[in-house]
Amino acid sequence: MDRDLELEFFDAPQPFLDAAGELLAADPVLGSVIASVSERTARELAEGRDSWAEVGAPFERWWLVVRDGSGTVVSAAMRTAPFKPYPTFALPMADAAAGALAAALHERGELLGGSNGALPGSEVLARVTARLVGGEVVADKATRLWEATSVEVPPAPEGRLRRATEDDAELVLSWFEAFHAEADEQAGREPDPASGEHNTLDAVLVRIREGVEWLWELPDGTTAHLTGAGLPSYGVSRIGPVYTPKQFRGRGIASHVVGELTRRGLEAGSRMCLFTDQANPTSNKIYAGLGYAPVVDMAEHLVRVPARA
Repeated sequence: MDRDLELEFFDAPQPFLDAAGELLAADPVLGSVIASVSERTARELAEGRDSWAEVGAPFERWWLVVRDGSGTVVSAAMRTAPFKPYPTFALPMADAAAGALAAALHERGELLGGSNGALPGSEVLARVTARLVGGEVVADKATRLWEATSVEVPPAPEGRLRRATEDDAELVLSWFEAFHAEADEQAGREPDPASGEHNTLDAVLVRIREGVEWLWELPDGTTAHLTGAGLPSYGVSRIGPVYTPKQFRGRGIASHVVGELTRRGLEAGSRMCLFTDQANPTSNKIYAGLGYAPVVDMAEHLVRVPARA
């Protein structure tokens, strides 16, 4: 490891946020995933709840900062994903730091099954891990982070936008699962409805109580669309997921809802961002048309370890 770099692990979100706050605030769009997940977990723990206890992961979740020779925090990562293979998520990270993180996890006997986040660091982390465990790296999903500084809201289709309530929780959960499965299918991946965050009823209820899940209701009362717009972290709100069941597509609902929630966020003083799957040209085109511009490309890499005889 580069002697000018130091890795510091945390087992709780608030001490991590205290250490990484200046870095996250310096580029809050880039850091929106780590910031929002960490702040939500901190709120949860402050309320006396710990959903991680129900995940059943073979390791304890962690957060990490990378410090340079002067002690300044120059990167951050976390392993908090509640779904297999429990991938890490990292901000831009020097190759030396990514390699050191892979070595540190290997030394403590923690098998890293996947790494997500900014390139090239996330790929380096996966490749060094694969080398250490005798496995191989598989590029699983390429994503793109976008930000809108202004927005063109398309005309509203028939119906109305409303916040989801606890009565909608089962429907919202089923649409979260369908969103992940259909996104995989559209990108040519094996569908996995259990992938992604918020795939338990408790997680959905948390988001509904936060007021961040929105539904489009047709004039006859039928619910036809779901979009999330997260609570701001360091002044940034992230849109997603965005899901319309197949029978309601082609009406312009998703474009209007994303545009309208983006407009509301911007008018409230938040910066607005979202992620797209690079393998889905339709969504990339739609969001570009609303006013979103690419910020950075990210990717998730899986580490596959051959079964032992």
